Amino acid sequence: MTIGFTGLEFFPASRVIFRPSSPFVLVDTRSSPSPESARTLPVLLALALVKFRKRLNDSFCGQNSSSALSLCSFHSYFLYLVLGIGALNTRESQPVNTQDYNTANAKHCIRENGTGGWSSAFLLLVNQGLATLAFFGVGVNLVLFLTRVLGQDNASAANNVSKWTGTVYLCSLVGAFLSDSYWGRYLTCAVFQVIFVLGLVLLSLSSWLLLLKPAGCGDGKQICVPATSFSSALFYLAVYLVAFGYGGHQPTIATFGADQFDESNPRQRNSKSSFFCYFYFALNTGSLFSNTILVYYEDSGEWTLGFWAATASAVLALVAYLLGSKGYRYIKPSGNPVRRVMQVFIAAAKKWDVKMQEGEALHEVEGSESAIKGSRKIFHTDGFECLDKAAIITDQDRQGPADPWRLCTVTQVEESKCILRMLPIWLCTIIYSVVFTQMASLFVEQGNVMNSTVGNFHLPPASMSAFDICSVLLCTGIYRQILVPIAGRLSGNPKGLTELQRMGIGLVIGMLAMVAAGVTEKERLKRVIPGEHDSQMSIFWQIPQYVLVGASEVFMYVGQLEFFNGQAPDGVKSLGSSLCMASMSLGNFVSSLLVNMVMGITARNNNPGWIPADLNTGHMDMFYFLIAGLTAADLVVYVACAKWYKCINLEVTDGDHEVGKVKDASKREEEMVNRV
Repeated sequence: MTIGFTGLEFFPASRVIFRPSSPFVLVDTRSSPSPESARTLPVLLALALVKFRKRLNDSFCGQNSSSALSLCSFHSYFLYLVLGIGALNTRESQPVNTQDYNTANAKHCIRENGTGGWSSAFLLLVNQGLATLAFFGVGVNLVLFLTRVLGQDNASAANNVSKWTGTVYLCSLVGAFLSDSYWGRYLTCAVFQVIFVLGLVLLSLSSWLLLLKPAGCGDGKQICVPATSFSSALFYLAVYLVAFGYGGHQPTIATFGADQFDESNPRQRNSKSSFFCYFYFALNTGSLFSNTILVYYEDSGEWTLGFWAATASAVLALVAYLLGSKGYRYIKPSGNPVRRVMQVFIAAAKKWDVKMQEGEALHEVEGSESAIKGSRKIFHTDGFECLDKAAIITDQDRQGPADPWRLCTVTQVEESKCILRMLPIWLCTIIYSVVFTQMASLFVEQGNVMNSTVGNFHLPPASMSAFDICSVLLCTGIYRQILVPIAGRLSGNPKGLTELQRMGIGLVIGMLAMVAAGVTEKERLKRVIPGEHDSQMSIFWQIPQYVLVGASEVFMYVGQLEFFNGQAPDGVKSLGSSLCMASMSLGNFVSSLLVNMVMGITARNNNPGWIPADLNTGHMDMFYFLIAGLTAADLVVYVACAKWYKCINLEVTDGDHEVGKVKDASKREEEMVNRV
């Protein structure tokens, strides 16, 4: 809250009104200075006087209609001082959105919060790359640590890795909720990165001091001393702190990076679309190092060195993040979305017998601001008509003060509709995450029983995921530089393919990856020599399945990030990004459930089952074909859901003037969706 006037609107400052006959009132402004940017009155005074002197002639002559309000400029700059004084006493500790509008009458006079853009986004990309290096330095070889150091069997280790990875991405919902509701994205990222670092430090110490006894064990040759209950508990506490920290950080950093680009600026809007590609590129660049260098040292028994290197990378990521604090664009949290959604459902339930009269308008606040703090208005759409009852104005609503548990705005109702519409799409991505999670579990175990020697050099099975990463990096470049221009010319969509189309293509390629893995496993079993642990088949026959998974990621996960961030209402942007990670989480749990079900069915009557401890006596190829069949069925359901989906219809404003809504863009998007 800042002190303002009521009566005359000044666009450069904020939505305040001046009436000479009115006293000072408290006005909630959309873009008021943060307490950090309004430290001293002399600074504010000097800035205002410089601005005033610069435009004095234009202000009184009014020769240029595009300049700041003529004849009113003096009042405008006086108003800046009042807003600055009010900001000194504000209780808001989170910097607010400072959009840099292109029109001259909408520029902010005091901008100490930073303007975002690629300079800030670059630091966030560096942070993402280093944090990912640290995370995969633990996760990519975790299944071998569990089997070699803790002595678990293959099925148990695969299940534990799936549960751990699922927990990582499930924690993204916690980070997204805190970010959207209370803490804001900057603080949420910082807190969860600190937790991430603490978990890595504890993991490094517990492995070094308690688990890796004797020194050098865990290399696949020397057996480690069985872990005690205390050391195992400490290890699991450490890895789940890593899961909690990284999981809460990921969706928030993606949304925070997107916040650095102003959607009111067409050029920055295109940059925002490119950011998600570079974000996933940075993620895979970081994991490339951990999947090659760190994996090599860990596989040879240097687990402590690998974990400490991951810790150092996480610390550098945190430092890089904090270095950009002054330049970031900040978006204020919008309050608890769960409360808003519950209000819509309860208000609609209370009015279940109320019918909408023809021509009757639904409830919405006046002006270009929505009732949800920091959010744009959403226009009414068809579908889920039962929820529209929450915005119907009854006689009871007119008689007393507005009750948010009985009367909601159209924007609030549409926010709930948007979440409901995204859910079927999100559910269809879970099966793809089952495909993706095999790289960290069964692909590694499969490679561990293949010929992995090149001359005298032993290739760690987990390092084969480097082919997945290289595939992602290569396919990202091909997509951005070749496919987007060609598809854009053919479809008329500047993005080339819609997010929904890309996700559908990702499902198809993921299904082919499982077929390739199944064929490879079938051929591996043919080349097993009785009594030998490793098959004669080279581990490099795994390359096709890794490359196909990498190509599918470019379409599926980048498409998911753009889709859920773009289609989520302003008040739940981080939740939108977290849905991508939450699908990975549930995919890991579904994978664990499938392994348990398959082993429960196929291991009856003393049969070894499809995924036994000795893979040479099993049929893991059948498990891969099962996942391919489930993906094909999921693709059919996904296409139906994509054709049904309706895009969000946001109101767009330029400065403080409403210029309409994105009708053409939404119409083109829906036309493209119907072609999926």
